Amino acid sequence: MNDISWEEIQNLFPVNQELIWLNNCGTTPASKIAVNSVTQFLEEYSRKGVYSTIQTYSETKRYILETLAKLLECSANELSVVHNTSEGMNFISHGLSLKENDEILLLENEYPSNVYPWEHWEEKGVRIRFIPNFENQEKFLQNFPRYVTKNTKVVSLSAVHWCTGFVIPLQEIGSFCEEKEIEFVVDGAQGVGNIPINLKRMKIGYMPFSGWKWLLGPLGVGGLYISQDKLQKLKLIFKGTDSVVHSEEYLPYKKELKSGTDRYEFSTANFNDWVYWKASLGLLQKIGWEKAMKRIWELTQILSIELQTLGFQVNTNSTSQPSGILTAWHDQISSQELVRYLKKQNIITAHRIGKIRFSPHVYNSEEQIQKVIDSIHKYISANLV
Repeated sequence: MNDISWEEIQNLFPVNQELIWLNNCGTTPASKIAVNSVTQFLEEYSRKGVYSTIQTYSETKRYILETLAKLLECSANELSVVHNTSEGMNFISHGLSLKENDEILLLENEYPSNVYPWEHWEEKGVRIRFIPNFENQEKFLQNFPRYVTKNTKVVSLSAVHWCTGFVIPLQEIGSFCEEKEIEFVVDGAQGVGNIPINLKRMKIGYMPFSGWKWLLGPLGVGGLYISQDKLQKLKLIFKGTDSVVHSEEYLPYKKELKSGTDRYEFSTANFNDWVYWKASLGLLQKIGWEKAMKRIWELTQILSIELQTLGFQVNTNSTSQPSGILTAWHDQISSQELVRYLKKQNIITAHRIGKIRFSPHVYNSEEQIQKVIDSIHKYISANLV
């Protein structure tokens, strides 16, 4: 595992001394590596200001974009660092050219970041329609074409559903959209770092994503992918100092935009977050992306098996592609009450659409999973006659 053990990784996360954190598809606590990196930067910044050399803007940006490009199988020039998925989705939605009677197809029970940014189109006569979240990929692929009409111009789907962990068959949907000349947009918040995503092979034209979930970054930082062939036809809604070529030269004013997606980094970034994210991406890269994902899936599978032995039903996909998000429910137990009980036991989960959601990460352990199962068993014994 590139000379770092799971026990060493567990020790890098102070949260393990306080809590069993199984809501990593919501937010992830900071590692010692991230804290130390930001601390060192701030200490030097306090002495040298912008002349600090421990972390430079250009090198930090290059590292983040090149690391993400390697993970996502795209060019670093097609990526930019933004604040969150909603921001990136708004850049895409407001930049597209649609007309009256066109249609946008979204996923039912989608996270608001992939709904609200599209709603402005309804005022312009564009219709927003929803496809049900079918229980497995086979049914999804069978039914998806029935929801596409001659007016469908945009399909925007989450890579992984935030409530159920359902993995959208991206490659098949991407090929379908390319054939029908439909813009394919993906909300990558729950997908990037959780499942393999090859942007080119999956024919994804646009994908915003957050950094504080599977990528272990800080709140308020994320990424934006726009394929180079899509970039030139997407209208730039916000133009700022950093949108143009030779942006370090403030005068004379410039009309020419940067050639890549980093034109969307239109003004001064929160560089502290970049330093934090760079450190976190470095840790994941040291582990190895494939091994990190496999570890997440292994822990999720252990949870799934143990929960079923306690009488829970779990969401399953008839697919070879697992997800790090597991939702479970028990016919005789309130999921909401169980989430509250677990929190009192210092176990952090989430309640979503009537079910309890678990999402482990690489810093969790088998021992923690067993403690969770023991706590749930104790709750069941006390509440079921």
